[in-house]
Amino acid sequence: MSPAAGQIAGRRNPWLRSGLYLTLAVFAFLYIYPFLLELGTAFKTETDAVGNPTNPLPHNWVVSAFSQLGNQDFPRWFTNSVIVAVFVTLGRILFDSMAGYALARLRFRGRGAVFAAIIAVMAVPGVVLLIPKFLVIRTLGIYDTYPGLIIPLLADATGVFIMKQFFESVPASIEEAAKIDGAGVFRIFWSVSLPMARPALMALTILSFQGSWNDFSDILIAHENPSLDTLTTGVGRLVSGQLGAATEYPLKLAAAVAMTVPVAIVFFVFQKHIMRTGQGALKE
Repeated sequence: MSPAAGQIAGRRNPWLRSGLYLTLAVFAFLYIYPFLLELGTAFKTETDAVGNPTNPLPHNWVVSAFSQLGNQDFPRWFTNSVIVAVFVTLGRILFDSMAGYALARLRFRGRGAVFAAIIAVMAVPGVVLLIPKFLVIRTLGIYDTYPGLIIPLLADATGVFIMKQFFESVPASIEEAAKIDGAGVFRIFWSVSLPMARPALMALTILSFQGSWNDFSDILIAHENPSLDTLTTGVGRLVSGQLGAATEYPLKLAAAVAMTVPVAIVFFVFQKHIMRTGQGALKE
């Protein structure tokens, strides 16, 4: 490149960079605007929400919508969501990591077919599996129970895939040293490989908690009793008007904001661990 061309490129770069930043800012605003509208409307009065539906800033900040949540069985929904999310997250951490390790390290007949089946399940839309899940839950006699909400979600194909890929990146020489010391397969998995998989486990924790906390369709088909409603199904009934909320937009969006807070907390707590995925297994 000639000096003149370099000077021209240098003069154009600031404009190009500014254009890229402006485009990024526009798309970021379009992405976060619905959340800002949700957050602002939750602190509005009913009159303000109806009169200024697209303005995210309330004229008068009030918290009456949040105080009304207690009249909508919100504490029960929250408790059920915590129970389901905690048990599902723990179950996926255990079962997904065990399955991922078995596919990555153990040599057994049909291993390739099992992994291909897992990949195939990942490609199937979740809504297609709702009716088979419902039939299995009814057949097992766990419909309208906590086990019916939890057991079908205890393992997922995505988590198995993530753990398998991570375990394959762990140097096999470390496990060989443990074998020489007389450690068995489970002891190697639990004491050697699993501690090295901390970044993958953190990512799996966030994905599992977020997925189970926000799950609507799987929870909906597993129960009928309102006492087993989680936040997703409970707020769904609230938004649809089944609980008599009508057009109370601040109340509905206050429930949505309250649903978002636990997931945001989990993400911000664990995100620093995810950012360390570049650390090698030997450094752990």
